Order: sequence, then structure tokens, then C-alpha cells
Amino acid sequence: MIKTTFSIKGKDYRQWAPFVLRVITGLGFLLHGWAKLSRGPEGFAKLLTQLHIPFPDIMAWITTLTEILGGAALIAGIAVSLIAIPLICTMLVAMFGIHIHYGFSAVKTIGLTPGGPVFGPPGYEINLIYIASLISLMLTGGGRWSADSFFAKEE
Repeated sequence: MIKTTFSIKGKDYRQWAPFVLRVITGLGFLLHGWAKLSRGPEGFAKLLTQLHIPFPDIMAWITTLTEILGGAALIAGIAVSLIAIPLICTMLVAMFGIHIHYGFSAVKTIGLTPGGPVFGPPGYEINLIYIASLISLMLTGGGRWSADSFFAKEE
């Protein structure tokens, strides 16, 4: 019996689940980066200054571009295992620099007005979900329709 899989270092690129996870996770990073860029990274740099992040102006641009370019690379499935590393780093800094102080839950309803619910600051739940998604993609590869799958060799 001949087994045909398309893989790079043992990753099976015929799977559908990594494709869905890769596109949704990539879109999340792309949109977060785009929001920072459209508001101007200067505002994000002010937040980084309050967190005592060194070189806040430079780090604001690095983070913004990492999220935009990393998100786009994930969507396309380009070097998924490698691209995940700087994205995990951005999530760790956000988690330990900001979100850890607000507990676990990403959604905190703190009140209700005639206009709808009022939400408090998000906890670190979403950071952990992004990190778990990225680790999963590092282990499985980008799945179907990833650029990586086109370069995989048939074993």
C-alpha cells in the first residue's frame, strides 16, 4: 500500500482544520494591526510608554507591522511555523503588560445602559487563545491551500 502525504518535516498539508484556524487567526492579527496603523502608531506608542516598554515609538511600528505582515502571511500560509514566533511574542507582551491585570475573561459586562451593555477592560483569555492557535499551527502546518503546501514534497 502506498501512502501519499504532502509534508514538510512531517506536516500533513491535506488537512482542513489548520486552514480554517490559519485564516481566522491571520485575519485577527491583520485587523488588529490595521487598526493600530489607521489610528496612527503614535497612539499605541503612548500606551507602550505607560507600560515602560523600551523604545516605544519603534516598538509601536514593529508591533503594528508584525501584526499586519504576520497576519497576511498566515492567511496566505507562508512560513507558518516561523511567522508564528513573532506573533506569539506580541501576544505575550500584551498579556503580561496589559491584560493580566484584568483577570482571565475577555468579556466583562460591568453595566447596562439604555444603549446596551458596558464592557470593562479585557483579560488575558484572548491572548491565550491566539497563542494556542499559533502553537497548533506550528505543530500541524498551515493545512490546505497554504503557500507552504505548494512547496511540500510528496513522500
